[in-house]
Amino acid sequence: MTTGQSGTGSARPTSTGNGEIRPATPPATGTPPARTAAPTDAALDSGGKTATATGDAPEPGPARNNGDKGTAEPTKTNGGTDEAEPTKTNGGTDEADLAKANGGADKTGQSSTEKDKAAKDDSGKDKASEDKGTEDVPAKGKAGKGKTGKGKAGVGDVGKDATPDGEPKPVTPERWEAFASAPEPVPSLISRATRAVGRALIHEWTLAALGALALAVLMTWPTLRYPRYTLPQDYWDPSLQAWQMAWSGHILLADPAHLWQSNTFFPELWSFAFSDTLLGYAPAGMLGSGPEDAVLRYNIMFVLAHALATLGAYALARQLGAGRIGAAVAGVGYTYAPWLLAQAGHLHVLSNGGIPLALAMLARGHGWSLRHGYRPERRHDGWVYAGWLVAAWQLSLGFGIGLPFAYFLAGVVVVAAILFLARRLRTGTAPLFGRRLLVADLVGGVFFAGVGLLMAYPFFKVTELHPYAERTIGDIDIFSPPASGFVTAPAESRIWGGLHEGARAALPWHPEMTLLPGFVLYALAAGGLFFSVWRLRHRLLLLAGVLVTMAFAMGTRFFDGSFTYVPLFEHAPGWSALRTPGRLMLWTTLLLGLLAAGAVTALTDRVRELAAQRIPSWPGPWLRLATLLPLLLVAVEGLNTTPHPVVPTQPAALRTAEGPLLVLPSNQSLDQHVMLWSTSGFPDVVNGGSGFTPRQLDDVRRVSQSFPDKTSIDYLRLFGVRTVVLLRGQVAGTPWEISIDAPVDALGITRQDVGDAVVYRL
Repeated sequence: MTTGQSGTGSARPTSTGNGEIRPATPPATGTPPARTAAPTDAALDSGGKTATATGDAPEPGPARNNGDKGTAEPTKTNGGTDEAEPTKTNGGTDEADLAKANGGADKTGQSSTEKDKAAKDDSGKDKASEDKGTEDVPAKGKAGKGKTGKGKAGVGDVGKDATPDGEPKPVTPERWEAFASAPEPVPSLISRATRAVGRALIHEWTLAALGALALAVLMTWPTLRYPRYTLPQDYWDPSLQAWQMAWSGHILLADPAHLWQSNTFFPELWSFAFSDTLLGYAPAGMLGSGPEDAVLRYNIMFVLAHALATLGAYALARQLGAGRIGAAVAGVGYTYAPWLLAQAGHLHVLSNGGIPLALAMLARGHGWSLRHGYRPERRHDGWVYAGWLVAAWQLSLGFGIGLPFAYFLAGVVVVAAILFLARRLRTGTAPLFGRRLLVADLVGGVFFAGVGLLMAYPFFKVTELHPYAERTIGDIDIFSPPASGFVTAPAESRIWGGLHEGARAALPWHPEMTLLPGFVLYALAAGGLFFSVWRLRHRLLLLAGVLVTMAFAMGTRFFDGSFTYVPLFEHAPGWSALRTPGRLMLWTTLLLGLLAAGAVTALTDRVRELAAQRIPSWPGPWLRLATLLPLLLVAVEGLNTTPHPVVPTQPAALRTAEGPLLVLPSNQSLDQHVMLWSTSGFPDVVNGGSGFTPRQLDDVRRVSQSFPDKTSIDYLRLFGVRTVVLLRGQVAGTPWEISIDAPVDALGITRQDVGDAVVYRL
């Protein structure tokens, strides 16, 4: 930068004193040092013109002054910038690019005295600007000829914030700003929300849940075709379970204290505990009213139960270390095993998805997987709480499936504690566990046990009031399947049902004895014993689990049950209430699914390696597509021919009848329809159907065979019955076929025809 006296434009700059060229000090902010060297006497020509250094040596040539054009690299003097590396000469403040030529204290070390001397013009005015800062305030000075020609003179040359005319200078961008990347635009709230939703929709668990739901609708079709009028399998037990959901939702809103004193089996106590209650579905029962809504609710929960079972088994297999396709095989095989098609009328058996889901959550919370072992860094007490909560919900659906699950969890806790203590005694150290995880297990375990005790208390009261309701070993023997049941499919299997008709005929009670989990699942599990991602010891443990659960599922058919089912029946609390050992096949199916998941995962891993190694890569997609074949075969084997009968229409008389009432004829099957019809207002009814029949109801059915007569009327009045509804469509072949139109004036009761029923008011 060259600065002369006012009016000459050619004064030499003050020398640095030693004649040496001193390089500018690099900037402290990390900006690359400028290539322009500080000017010295040797670098000036006789006319006072400066050569700008663009390399190691100065390049001679005239400096641009007041619009003159030079042939060498120009030096901007009015605050302008050059396309190359400019040297600012008029008020510039870049300490990295230039050395002060006005005698100021620059990076070359000039003193402040020299700076003051060089800054004065002929009239004694100070031409130096204020110290560099955030602003340069121009001051009035004597006009003279400088490098910019005639005009107003400011303090020094024109600074950053003013033009030669004294007007404010526009703020120019930093010299390297043009080379910087464009700033990231700030997304709006809607944009961020859209991205979050998009990420959630393509997440693995979102896709798994949606896939499980879509598959459930497809595999249970036509359940949702006429969901208000049909029920899967038959209309007896499903009618009972539709009433159970409706009752629990209704009473928890109206009078929770009377939950276990249901409106059926009047005047029995604890009647809601006469069978598994599906209490966990009570929130669904709070929606809607009447029989049609009850049937709709049942069908929706029927489909959702299948979806949850698939998702739960998928989650468990994934947590244990299986790949996506392998986990899908486990989920589909667990939910749509052929033997479960015979249980389509038992929603409390099909509602088993909480078992693998709770196990997956507990395993995740404890940082444990089958493939990778225990990883303390992956512990999370939140998943432990969630796992115990889901386990308690599963238990609330019924003890038929929940009680073996409770015993399994208790066994896992005991085994884990023993292994923990054994390792500590053997090695003197123990794996990290943590206080928070211990608290989560204690709180969750106590909550689970509390739910179990609250659910068990009414059942113990029922056993106390009705000791004949307790099962005997003879009852267990009736429903114990032989070994041939493990390869026999139920009639509802689309693939194997017709082929196994002869095998089913040889079974005493084939609905509970056809226990085929699927031949494809058998084959995949067998392959998983030899080719799998699981370690050998884990494969052997899974195989042992399969064999042990099969032995238990055989009940008294495996060495008379002396080493398996009978000890549990005689000594394990609550086990005597389980009359169908074959339902333990649920655990066999889950373990077979995990073995199959290990084999399919190993297959997919190998296929991925082969696809990556092939050149060209065109066989890759076909190899990957081949990995879906096991999943497709497992799904096909689960196709069903389940019937969907139309539910009997509610009689008009029952929409307005006042209780307590008795509906005739009364038997186990017809009373389940009456229970469903009673969801219109829930009047007290004597009728009821469950796992056992109270003796009092037996007496009512026997005495009412002669209704209407004085004996039966007095007996019903003693019970508190005020209304009797006789259904014309059900009296064929019964004693009422003759007496239904008999006069009743002499009996002190009234009779009225309402639709296809006769209503007697006692």
